[in-house]
Amino acid sequence: MEEIHRFGYEPITCHAWNGDRSQLALSLNNNETIIYNKQGRGWERSQTLGEHSDRVTGIDWAPRTNRIVTCGADRNAYVWTQSTSDGRWRPALVLLRINRAATTVRWSPAENKFAIGSGARCVCICYYEPDNDWWVAKHIKKPIKSTVTSIDWHPNNTLIATGSSDFCIRIFSAFVKDIESKPDPTVWGAKMPFAQLMYEECERGSGWIHAVAFSPSGDRVAWSCHGSLIAVADRGGSHVYRITTQCLPFLSLLWATESALLAAGHDCKPILYQLSQSLIYKGSLDDTVNGDVSDESTTSAMKMFRQLDRRGSVNVSVLNASVSTHHQNSINQLAPFHRDGSNVSRVATAGSDGLIIIWNLNCLPNMMRNMEIH
Repeated sequence: MEEIHRFGYEPITCHAWNGDRSQLALSLNNNETIIYNKQGRGWERSQTLGEHSDRVTGIDWAPRTNRIVTCGADRNAYVWTQSTSDGRWRPALVLLRINRAATTVRWSPAENKFAIGSGARCVCICYYEPDNDWWVAKHIKKPIKSTVTSIDWHPNNTLIATGSSDFCIRIFSAFVKDIESKPDPTVWGAKMPFAQLMYEECERGSGWIHAVAFSPSGDRVAWSCHGSLIAVADRGGSHVYRITTQCLPFLSLLWATESALLAAGHDCKPILYQLSQSLIYKGSLDDTVNGDVSDESTTSAMKMFRQLDRRGSVNVSVLNASVSTHHQNSINQLAPFHRDGSNVSRVATAGSDGLIIIWNLNCLPNMMRNMEIH
């Protein structure tokens, strides 16, 4: 059974959960990050973090160290620490040294550093310098040629996958020798000096990259493109599986298991794919749309354009027709809500309709019973 939570009607551009899921941080397409506390079955607004001067583009919450990192279109990032005396969140500025907007942010698995993508054609790997009491950034630049739109960390805390609007997905080494020991070899390579390019794949015929995601083992990486394509590189890129879907572009990806991939975006519903010998569509988590809803949506769209063409106006009933999904607008982000070991058992989706919905992956619709979710 889905849990549906409304946070107004403005788009939720990004969100993050604390370790025990009793607190939530989100941004409603503005310069504020709002902290909510769980109260019974609802949420109570507790604090507003308003340090950014432009739109917040990324939020991530470190579950063990309980630190929040935010980035924004104002080219700044802040690490927020909760005071033990009064419980208020206080910011520490990060020295990013970029001249374009920050676009996305993710803590590393060990929570000793974080990565920020930007429009400055670089990725900032940020870590804390205790001698100077500030957060500093090292830049990964070449061969990135355009805005970095998405990032994801490998489980080894060293490799990072990036997707950008130059149509390429890349895996770099983000090894910072000042704060961590030498990593073990992976299927993506053995030598990992900082900024080393470990893997690159370009989708010039399918548009820019919207999302990237490592599998739980880190041996697979998935990406989605604006041309409605999903691809997975397996075993260090020795095999690449692609599927061009009939859906609208996917904005976010999340591995539920090592072979189950969730995708969500402009179609307003999370969709499940299975990787075996190929990528296979398994259905939607939203059981309200597993009928013939797509035909109804297409008919409504055709009616609207016919009326525009013939009369120069549209019937109000056509414009007010609701989407036959729980989400009434694009899903901007998928986030794990609960894990059983390395597998995700519950997932949260945040949409442009102001909703956050929590889906139970152990209760998939009948059409997906052939797929086992561990």
